[in-house]
Amino acid sequence: MDEPISAAEQYPAKYWHQLNDGRIQCDLCPRDCKLHEGQRGACFVRGRVGDAMVLTTYGRSSGFCVDPIEKKPLNQFYPGSSVLSFGTAGCNLACKFCQNWDISKSRSFDKLLDQASPEAIARSAEKQGCKSVAFTYNDPVIFAEYAMDVADACHARDIKTVAVTAGYIHAQPRRDFFAKMDAANVDLKAFADEFYVKQTGSRLQPVLETLKYLKHETDVWLELTTLLIPGLNDSSQEISAMSEWIVKELGTDVPLHFSAFHPDYKLNDIPSTPPETLIQARKIALEAGLQYVYTGNVHNLEGDTTYCPACGNAVIVRDWYEIKHYHLTPEGRCEDCNTVIAGRYGQFTSQFGRQRVPVRIGAIV
Repeated sequence: MDEPISAAEQYPAKYWHQLNDGRIQCDLCPRDCKLHEGQRGACFVRGRVGDAMVLTTYGRSSGFCVDPIEKKPLNQFYPGSSVLSFGTAGCNLACKFCQNWDISKSRSFDKLLDQASPEAIARSAEKQGCKSVAFTYNDPVIFAEYAMDVADACHARDIKTVAVTAGYIHAQPRRDFFAKMDAANVDLKAFADEFYVKQTGSRLQPVLETLKYLKHETDVWLELTTLLIPGLNDSSQEISAMSEWIVKELGTDVPLHFSAFHPDYKLNDIPSTPPETLIQARKIALEAGLQYVYTGNVHNLEGDTTYCPACGNAVIVRDWYEIKHYHLTPEGRCEDCNTVIAGRYGQFTSQFGRQRVPVRIGAIV
């Protein structure tokens, strides 16, 4: 039995229609949940009340933190800047390896500690000196109405917006949602539909469609992340096929991050990813033609660093999330050979560094 939806949780949702059999269907993501009165979708945060769909987490967050933008991870979107990060609860995927499962798999809203209006979030980001606001921790697709309103409030204050997402979304809401975003890091969880079905309860093709849409039909800055899980999606053949697809369908200038898995949630019987696996994956992707490939969740100076694809010199040297050397012009050109480095840049004067600062919105607005 689904948890009853209280009056306080009933924010009108978009993207649904009535079916002939009396149910209503959610049209936000390819799950196409069909609901009777009082039922919630697979994401748990979108549900039916009467003859309409509601979003139950509008204005409610699992917490706010100021992070380095590189933690999203976005290495070529205003490097060194700070980002105000937050999420809500629930998720429209069912990843057995979820690293934020306590939030994304929550079936109780006791995780939602902070309440904040879109304007309060934008004002807080401005007061904290953040270049951007990130919708993260759980997938912002499922709280699209809230995220889009926050994005409008942020843009009114010249604050950028970032979506950290699995990209599992239908075409019309995809257009609406990403029209409000300045950057996205999309989890390309594997390059096999079997993995998506067995490990995430979803399908690969809608994600690939989202990636092609973002690259070719929007101005959103795009970076990709693949969490490599030993024995499941880390074979050289799969990494090679994925890299070749990215080169062909998205281009050579889309940054790709390979990150390390650690045992969590329902995959506690699989060991952590060896650093050597990430280093080898990076080598394969570079050989396939990708220009910007990174390693994450391991200490690897070479895998943290951005290199100029023309002269090969290091243009941004990182140690974890700390920038050690910065050799780009404000326009994003290599200082040595003047080659344009793909990304979004500005005048680099200082950096936020490795710190992570929890923020209570009510305490600073």
